[in-house]
Amino acid sequence: MILAAVVVSAAAVSCNSASRPLPRGKASVAMDEAFASYLQAVADHKEDLHSVMVLQHGKVLEEKFFVPDTAHILNSVSKTFTSTAVGFAISEGLLSLDEKIVDIFPELVTENVSDTMKRVTVRNLLTMNSGHGREPASVRRSDDWVKAFLESHLDYEPGTCYCYNSYGTYVLSAAVQKRSGQKVVDYLDTRLWQPLGIEKPVWQESPQGVNAGGWGLYLRTEDLAAMGLCILNGGKFGGKQVIPADWVAEMGKNHVPSVNAGINQHQAAARGMDPTANDWMQGYGYQMWRCRHGAFRADGANGQYIIIIPDKDAVVVTTANIRDMAEELNLIWDNILPAL
Repeated sequence: MILAAVVVSAAAVSCNSASRPLPRGKASVAMDEAFASYLQAVADHKEDLHSVMVLQHGKVLEEKFFVPDTAHILNSVSKTFTSTAVGFAISEGLLSLDEKIVDIFPELVTENVSDTMKRVTVRNLLTMNSGHGREPASVRRSDDWVKAFLESHLDYEPGTCYCYNSYGTYVLSAAVQKRSGQKVVDYLDTRLWQPLGIEKPVWQESPQGVNAGGWGLYLRTEDLAAMGLCILNGGKFGGKQVIPADWVAEMGKNHVPSVNAGINQHQAAARGMDPTANDWMQGYGYQMWRCRHGAFRADGANGQYIIIIPDKDAVVVTTANIRDMAEELNLIWDNILPAL
């Protein structure tokens, strides 16, 4: 039995409109029931969900907060915002997709930079196809993270092996900063934060004063929902084009095969991993994952999601501290998706 107090329909929420700028809509009876079933499933599975928000046709239909809606660590959802910054930089002629990384940082090219690394492009970093067989964890222990990345060992030709790589995203953040003269968090201020009604956030930095790019961004659930709506609507928000439409279209495409973090594409093939029910093997775009059900998502460790479902004109956002992220997604697919 589900207690009525567990369910919070958006129509019943009393909230400060200044802190919750997105429009609220009235959910159908079927959606209220589905959302109640979802919350009961979350409780049954003992998931440490912090917040969830369901939006459709531009309005918040359901929401539940287990903690106050304050800035929450996003982990790798940060990558999608770094990709957005790269998209702005490309549209402004500051970067290009096929530009070599070594050409952005020529002062860091030493004799320890391999010929293979000299072929790595912005596109390769965006799609996690730098040629690394595993993430170069030693980068974070170095005195200069970009230099250490450039000097790291590549196992494959760039563009031929998917391997999840947060340090590649850091290099993209550094590239935007190098070319724009601004940290990514500042570069996005007038381009993204303000148009989406997001207060300029905190974003962790490297010792070199570069936003981490692949992690370390803090935003509210409402902010994630605004970003999700903007992406769903082809970069438009509030009737205005915020993110270049062509970039948004590319972010969520299936550009390359993908596999779970911690292994690379060739290792997954050798293990015979089955992609059928695996939301991490549906393909990868520009710092966004494809999902089952025709969806795609920004994805952060321990249960942070912005899930875009174009076929349903819907967005689902979560913050959490959940280790089994596949189970977290499955509860959304099993309970919320059928009611959209």
